[in-house]
Amino acid sequence: MGWLLTKKHPLVLQKGRTVDVSDLLSDKLIMFQHKYYIPLYVFWGVLVPIMIPIYLWDEKPWVSFFTVYCLRYVVVLHFTWSVNSVAHLFGNKPYDKRIYPVESALVSWITFGEGTHNYHHAFPWDYRVSEFSTLISLTTRIIDLLAYFGLVYDRKTASQRVVHGHLKRHGDGTHPIIAEKNIKG
Repeated sequence: MGWLLTKKHPLVLQKGRTVDVSDLLSDKLIMFQHKYYIPLYVFWGVLVPIMIPIYLWDEKPWVSFFTVYCLRYVVVLHFTWSVNSVAHLFGNKPYDKRIYPVESALVSWITFGEGTHNYHHAFPWDYRVSEFSTLISLTTRIIDLLAYFGLVYDRKTASQRVVHGHLKRHGDGTHPIIAEKNIKG
C-alpha cells in the first residue's frame, strides 16, 4: 500500500485535469451518488451489513461491527493492494520492458483476469486490459455484456497492429508471437 502514500508526479496531475469527464458530470445518477456518497456509504456499506447479523442471528453489535465491517474492509483492501503489488513485481513484460508493471499469470488466475498490468499500462485506453481478455477477464466479459444491452458504448481497443508493433519495439521477448518466432529462428 506504499504507493498510496507517495505524491503523484505533477505531470500526472496536469494530464488528469485534461481528461474529459463531461459524460459523467451530465449523468444524473452518477452525480446523485457523488453528491450523497458519504450518507449512502454509511447506510449501505456500514449500517446494513452490521445490522444483518444483529437481527438475523442475534449477534452482539460490537462483534458484528468488528467482523462484518472492520475485518471485511481490511481484508478486501489488502487483497486489492496485493493484486496491484504482485502485478507490479513478479512476472514478465511482453509489451513494455521499460515500465514496472508485469503480466502475472497467478494474479490473472486468482482474480479472473486482473493480472495483465503490463498490457494495461502499455495501452491504458484499451478497455479489455489484455489482448487475450476474452479468455480470462471477467471484467471484460461484464463490460461486453453491458454493451450488448446498450448500457456501454464507444469501447476503445488497441489494434493488433499497434500492439504487435509496440511489443516488438519494447517487449521483453516473452509474448507468445515473439517467443515463437525466436524459437523458430
